Amino acid sequence: MKKVLLGVTGGIAAYKAIDLASKLIKQGYSVKTILTQDAMRFVSPLNFEAITHNNCHHSLWEDAEPIPHITLSDWADIIVVAPATANTIAKTASGIADNLLSSTILAFDKSILWIPAMNIKMYHNPATLANLNTLEERGHFVLEPEHGMLACGYEGKGKYPPNDEIVYAIRHYLERGIDLVGKKVLVTAGATVEDIDPMRMISNKSSGKMGLALARALHLRGAEVYLVHGNMSELPPYYLKKVIEARSVQEMYEATMAISGDMDWIIKCAAVSDYKPSQSHKEKIKKGGAMTLQLVPTKDILAELGQKKKDQLLIGFAAETQNLIDNAKVKLKRKNLDLIIANSLENAGKDDNSIILISKDDEIVEHSGNKFDLANLIIDRIKKL
Repeated sequence: MKKVLLGVTGGIAAYKAIDLASKLIKQGYSVKTILTQDAMRFVSPLNFEAITHNNCHHSLWEDAEPIPHITLSDWADIIVVAPATANTIAKTASGIADNLLSSTILAFDKSILWIPAMNIKMYHNPATLANLNTLEERGHFVLEPEHGMLACGYEGKGKYPPNDEIVYAIRHYLERGIDLVGKKVLVTAGATVEDIDPMRMISNKSSGKMGLALARALHLRGAEVYLVHGNMSELPPYYLKKVIEARSVQEMYEATMAISGDMDWIIKCAAVSDYKPSQSHKEKIKKGGAMTLQLVPTKDILAELGQKKKDQLLIGFAAETQNLIDNAKVKLKRKNLDLIIANSLENAGKDDNSIILISKDDEIVEHSGNKFDLANLIIDRIKKL
């Protein structure tokens, strides 16, 4: 069981850390909490003690633990400061240890994840940005804040991010670091849609979860991620470099081709329709007798990318119902791919998957598990190409 030490500082978003603690407990982590004195103006230690079933710590001098800053730093596998105020960030960057949280951080030699949340002017102040940069240079991890409406009335970058994204970051940085800085990666995800009329359409069962998992893992590993997506069951992460919605095959083709030349890697995970209606009716077709729907082929985005690629890696997916390896090998060669990931359509829309990775040199590797874990395994394989 991995052990998370959650540090909560005195920002208005402190109440959201209660939900974060709950999510971590539900995912099987052991959680202990440190609250600063200012944090306790917003939330009570009782909230965290009831959820984590552990004592909530808040003082160097009035704590049940012997030498608490050392005991807690030795206990934890990762420290997560959420929310992280500009004051605590600045103190840590300067090596100040004047309370239990800052002293524990100074005595900690494993992964530390910061979740800054504050007024937009405070976040963009050169001092705050310089302090965050200092922490990153020392090996700390920072999950940037979200853009949105803040409690102070300002709108901009400084909002506490979704706890689900923080959990993903914790999960990642407990096991991995940042190894893709400087890489520009295009990921496509989701299902394309082709209209028959204003109400009816042709689409598929892709949820977009695998593409989102790849985009999320790539970003957490330091890559600059561009996402082009069709219909998806979840919203894309807020922190990606650029997100482009492309509903139809033609829209996805145009969006992909417009930026593909600048990419180091292209991962085509979207489920793109092979056919579309020869005619899209402007008015709803009224129900009557039998109707024949004429279909015509759509653009083959992956094949065209394969023809144009130069100094970049091109990765595709093959969703099949039978003969996974044979069909995937044909697609790998025909579309000039560097790697293809074959998976069964039985797992469409699920959080877990079973995949087969096939490279140009006929290396075949099978993996099963959660799509986020599989995304990292796919990235590890791409790095070896």
